[in-house]
Amino acid sequence: MAESKDLLQILWSGADVLRGKMDANEYKTYLLGLIFYKYLSDSYLVSAYDLLNDEMPETLEEAQAAYEEEMQEDEAEEFLKELKGSLHYTLEPQMTYTSMLKDVKFNAFNREKLQAAFNRIQESDELFNGLFADVDLYSNRLGTGDQKQSATIAEVLRVLEDADLINAEGDVLGNAYEYLIGQFASETGKKAGEFYTPHGPAQLLTRIAIMGQEDKKGLQVYDPCMGSGSLLLSCKNYSNEPDYIKYYGQELMPSTYNLARMNMFLHKVHPENQVLHNGDTLDADWPTDVETGFDMVTMNPPYSAKWSAAKGFLQDERFMDYGGKLAPKSKADYAFLLHGFYHLKQTGTMAIVLPHGVLFRGAAEKTIRETLLQNGSIYAVIGLPANMFYNTSIPTCIIVLKKHREGRDVLFIDASNQFEKEKKQNVMKEEHIEHVLELYQNRETVDKEAYLASFEDIKENDFNLNIPRYVDTSEEEIPVDLKALTKEIEETNKAINETNATFLDMLGELTFADSETKESVEAFLKVFGEM
Repeated sequence: MAESKDLLQILWSGADVLRGKMDANEYKTYLLGLIFYKYLSDSYLVSAYDLLNDEMPETLEEAQAAYEEEMQEDEAEEFLKELKGSLHYTLEPQMTYTSMLKDVKFNAFNREKLQAAFNRIQESDELFNGLFADVDLYSNRLGTGDQKQSATIAEVLRVLEDADLINAEGDVLGNAYEYLIGQFASETGKKAGEFYTPHGPAQLLTRIAIMGQEDKKGLQVYDPCMGSGSLLLSCKNYSNEPDYIKYYGQELMPSTYNLARMNMFLHKVHPENQVLHNGDTLDADWPTDVETGFDMVTMNPPYSAKWSAAKGFLQDERFMDYGGKLAPKSKADYAFLLHGFYHLKQTGTMAIVLPHGVLFRGAAEKTIRETLLQNGSIYAVIGLPANMFYNTSIPTCIIVLKKHREGRDVLFIDASNQFEKEKKQNVMKEEHIEHVLELYQNRETVDKEAYLASFEDIKENDFNLNIPRYVDTSEEEIPVDLKALTKEIEETNKAINETNATFLDMLGELTFADSETKESVEAFLKVFGEM
């Protein structure tokens, strides 16, 4: 195939076509959806050509021509069956991206054909059901009237032409997609909290949760608030058996759920290894029909969200063993935590990001916290820098949980200064993450950075886990040397007096053009001399 331009540059250029027409939260859906469609279409043509000729095509146009020719043959139905068996979807020749692009170049693009392609993919397999539902090809956001709307979509298709989505090595395409999601998160600000965890905290959460399990084949990971799936997919970077990871994720927002599904495919996660669900994590437990203990649970739930806290939840296995208390209606933080913890294997590790309030708030939250501590479930508390996340500037913390471990001590780490300031956000760089991981692994007290608290320490603090109670980061005030300070003041006063005297002498030597100016200066000298 022809060499492509820099992939990121091409993909990002697609955003420029849409940027002036709608905000980033909307145009991300179009761009990411069209990139995914191109990926499926290009993969389809290459697979078809390979099936026919047992080799890769030189160009997509060559693959298109071979596919069109094959579809005229008597064995076309058998050929389609074979393609669907391996890819889970089929496309008519006129539904491919290559065919659409040809129409664009001849000013004959018809968005109905593109919609038909979306529909064909979505109807091919349950795996793709509703995947393009948010890509509204008939929206007024694209322009006024059929012609302008079609022209906008056609221009995006034209811009993406040179993006080689098939020959990208390793996770280049997946990482480019991740980059775009991150850029959109940066542009959309507070709206981004629902779909993206910044790279630094995501890396820290994942590396803590996977620690000791890097060589496990068939690692099962779970994120009940998965957003775009970024946190789940970061496991691939730290596992020595990435092709065997099984991903379980749930997401409330349908559009974000679809984004996660696309993200999985673009990271080349096999369909059998992705078990994703669109639903309300707290409302009804999921998953329930399979083995529900996971090796890793990572979460970045919405902070202090509202939930029903209905009394019926006290009979729910996720929440029933915590002193007869539920997370309050106005703050679902502990409901999310307990849901994730319930689904953790006895040998697994869970890492969750939450606001600091969960460490010290009273009432029901204190009862739940105390129960977790009594059981030895809380393993570590790590204070993160402020302004790390797109949806809030407040400081947050990572709570690490384990089941049935020996001991009830808790490691506290103050990582609030482990960041570098960038344009909009504070960012944890590699050296900051490595330093926190070193403190976490060593699990010992380090002055002003970490404290290994015994259960007795925590009990004495009335089960309050506020980090400053354990890690003292205050600096001692330098004692003032009064003798030296007095001498310094005397020398300063002497210098001021000498300067004033010189200044008065200079003014006294002035000559004046008129008596009025002379009187004004003399009055000034008199006042200045009395000071």
